[in-house]
Amino acid sequence: MTTTPDTDVLVVLCTCPDEDTAAELAGGLVEERLAACVNVLPAIRSIYRWQGQTCDDAEALMVIKTTADAFDALQDWLLDAHPYETPEVIALPVSAGSAVYLGWVAGEVAP
Repeated sequence: MTTTPDTDVLVVLCTCPDEDTAAELAGGLVEERLAACVNVLPAIRSIYRWQGQTCDDAEALMVIKTTADAFDALQDWLLDAHPYETPEVIALPVSAGSAVYLGWVAGEVAP
């Protein structure tokens, strides 16, 4: 397998209140060509502080594959469409990966 270093592909993490919300948002991101692929992990447990209290909630996690060029538009879309007041939108750079897969991601995401 050939790997490509220093890509412009990002993995974006975003939690949602449930699997249905995550699936709806994921479909919108792919349909709008802001993401090439979104994995929905339906059952995660999030423990966090919010408004001075410790919370322990069931959530779903979206693992979004996109490009650096599309990130700002993806973030804006998520912040507008997401039901949370302050949704998690965290982008992680992909430092290397399958050249074929990374090329597919770049080709599926609109510039």
